[in-house]
Amino acid sequence: GRRLVSHYFLLTEEELTMWEEDPESFAVEETGGDSWKYSLRPCTEVLFLDIFHNYSQTLTPVLLDMVQNLQGPTDVEDRVQLLMKDAVYNAVGLAAYELFDNVDFDQWFKNQLLGELQVTHHRYKLIRRRVIWLIGQWISVKFKSDLRPLLYELILGLMQDPDLVVRIETATTLKLTVDDFEFRTEQFLPYLESIFGLLFQLLQQVTECDTKMQVLHVISCVIERVSIQIRPYAGCLVQYLPLLWKQSEEHNMLRCAILTTLIHLVQGLGAESKNLYPFLLPVIQLSTDVTQPPHIYLLEDGLELWLVTLENSPAITPELLRIFQNMSALLELSTENLRTCFQIVNAYIYLAVTEFLQNYGESLCRSFCHLLKDITNEGQVQVLKVVEIALKVSPMLGTHVFQSLLPAVFRGIVDGERYPVVMSTYLGIMGRVLLQNAGFFSSLLTQMASECSQEMDQLLGSVIEMWVDRMDNITQPERRKLSSLALLSLLPSDNSVIQDKFCGIINICLEALHDVMTEDPETGTYKDCMLMSHFEEPKLSEEEEPPTEQDKRKKLLALEDPVHSVSLQQFVYDKLKAQQALLGDESFGVLMETVDTELVRQLQEFLQGL
Repeated sequence: GRRLVSHYFLLTEEELTMWEEDPESFAVEETGGDSWKYSLRPCTEVLFLDIFHNYSQTLTPVLLDMVQNLQGPTDVEDRVQLLMKDAVYNAVGLAAYELFDNVDFDQWFKNQLLGELQVTHHRYKLIRRRVIWLIGQWISVKFKSDLRPLLYELILGLMQDPDLVVRIETATTLKLTVDDFEFRTEQFLPYLESIFGLLFQLLQQVTECDTKMQVLHVISCVIERVSIQIRPYAGCLVQYLPLLWKQSEEHNMLRCAILTTLIHLVQGLGAESKNLYPFLLPVIQLSTDVTQPPHIYLLEDGLELWLVTLENSPAITPELLRIFQNMSALLELSTENLRTCFQIVNAYIYLAVTEFLQNYGESLCRSFCHLLKDITNEGQVQVLKVVEIALKVSPMLGTHVFQSLLPAVFRGIVDGERYPVVMSTYLGIMGRVLLQNAGFFSSLLTQMASECSQEMDQLLGSVIEMWVDRMDNITQPERRKLSSLALLSLLPSDNSVIQDKFCGIINICLEALHDVMTEDPETGTYKDCMLMSHFEEPKLSEEEEPPTEQDKRKKLLALEDPVHSVSLQQFVYDKLKAQQALLGDESFGVLMETVDTELVRQLQEFLQGL
């Protein structure tokens, strides 16, 4: 072990020359992957770790002894000792997990490593770089949280080191620190402005694409962790990224790194991200256009960026709407990106349902019909959920746009679709139509009756029966409440079929009442827990993300949605009263006798006080 470290870990003349002449290549020498098979240094390191892992009892004291011999600062003139210290510190970094119990890293950091970083002599850059690397290796193993601010001070200093390799290594350690589980934003905020400025300078100073990528990953990581706190400092980056995008035309991996940075940037900027549209939208357009060769590399990140741009958009713009022209080709690909594509469609529906469906509803419906022909059950549910959202957000327009899909949904219900999740989605869609667009429901019923040459009433009876029978397939409380509201909306009625199914309808209502009613222990009365009152800004805890623009849109929509705006107990009560008024007390009494007495008792309990 001692020999491995003291011979093979020493930086070679060749490496030192590379450090001087091509610092960027030196700093991003391939580590990880298969590189250890083809070059000596990574190969030696893998071997060292294997041996150390198997003989840690024997080797730990040897390595600690080597560390002990190197205490205190090393003479800058003594090149052999500098290289030896670099090698030993490298070993301690590589074996961090093995040495966990044997090294008090916090003490060593305060008593020894801190001093090493304060030696500014240019020959000591070997040690400055190695120590900041070493801290990066230990950060997730053992490093006390309250030492973090001191580390940020050090990083701030080293990001201004005259040596480029030291600056790049420091940026990498910053990423490991920020990425770490123990990271606390509030400890980092006092340093954010300065460090972010220095990272940005580094991004401009480096010239190789690989190095730019590495620095961009650090920047992305910082933006992701500090979220909206980045807003005051993002200006410089926002101005520089378009230039970098232009320069990186030949380098798709760098473009991927830019996309990732933009994703985090848009999330950090929230509604202010609209100021980026002149650059952002053409980038999304190119990355998600399957006729352009770069989409092979950029598509996945491009879709993610498209989605967060919509989620954070304060209002639709013609350009943002126009990008949707890329979607039908993407839906045809039907790859693993489909789920994100559906999320994008949903985001457009939430953002601007009318303009969106008027412009693209027809082609979207065509794509969906095509997809539903050969897709898994899971995929089918995904498609139908989009339709359900469209109906929820705009019952009239949504029904109109997707009307060619609805007969299949109707048939699925009548035939008793076997897959519970698919059946549940069918009932969710039909519930929306029945409750919020009754006129369309009755024309659909007429159409279906003539198709399967049945009486309309007979068919309606089959639908209600299947609905009552398969209510158990529906697990979401929202859909369960929707089902009971929808079936109740058939009342008051003197239609014998509906009266025939009255008991089943009451049954479903009771199930839903049990789902949504909560008892107020003070008063002993029940209230519908799904009701949402006026728009309240929720109080956020430290850890929670602030709501996106889309979250706010969903909240406002929920206030319009019968599921969240109509009290179920009141609706049941009103409908029963209306049925009683229509039939007269005697016939109504006969109707109520079809319902099990225990259910009637439960119903009265829920409705008391109304």
